[in-house]
Amino acid sequence: MNNTKQRPIGVFDSGVGGLTNVRALMERLPMENIVYFGDTARVPYGVKSRATIEAFTAQIVDFLLQNEVKALVIACNTIAAVAGHKVRAMAGNMPVLDVITAGAEAALRTTRNNHIGIIATSTTVNSNAYARAIHSRNPEARVQSQACPLLVPLVEEGWLDHEVTRLTAREYLKPLLADDIDTLVLGCTHYPLLKPLLREEAPGVTLVDSALTTAEAAAKALTEAGLLNTDNAQPDYRFYVSDIPLRFRTIGERFLGRSMDQIEMVTLG
Repeated sequence: MNNTKQRPIGVFDSGVGGLTNVRALMERLPMENIVYFGDTARVPYGVKSRATIEAFTAQIVDFLLQNEVKALVIACNTIAAVAGHKVRAMAGNMPVLDVITAGAEAALRTTRNNHIGIIATSTTVNSNAYARAIHSRNPEARVQSQACPLLVPLVEEGWLDHEVTRLTAREYLKPLLADDIDTLVLGCTHYPLLKPLLREEAPGVTLVDSALTTAEAAAKALTEAGLLNTDNAQPDYRFYVSDIPLRFRTIGERFLGRSMDQIEMVTLG
């Protein structure tokens, strides 16, 4: 069992955004080893068919299972919405966490007036995955979703407190604030970097950071499964990608909040 506890947590995303989840895991579970895979050669997943997303997901999960992970974290809203069932089928009894489930549950714990807003990419909003996850737990909850396609490129540009980003966010938030939401789910792995700006633009609204809630869910799942690593002063972090595009390290380190020393390129399929 001790050997199993030392195994890494496998975290994966279609690109770089899932590193916000890795950062949250590092902070919440500082003794855990982590293996991250970002499918940077084939991002974005949002424009692809369900069958293609499922096939790519199966390849990633297979790679992580070969790396002997003890748990899986789906740090991608598109994969969680479209292929979460595929991941769980491949994982067997292994704990599987995903950003949508964790975000939905946290939103319901947080809201006081049952009016919940979701901001996400167009693909995630169109999938209706957050609304379904929330309504399956509380049919009375009122959920309003807003697609925010311009926020991802602004975050990747590093414009986290730029006036253009502020004005863009303000426009996206208008219909949600008009609906009297008291809780806002950040339904994209890029959005946690905008929390200071979003707090200013939506005063009185509680932000639900899916990266933080997923890390908390992972801590709970590992504890319940007896898999928590409590004896590891120097955790090992490995980063795998399917391509190393221009500015990847710069963007990745912004998301991670620290240097990325070991990035290895692997080919799947």
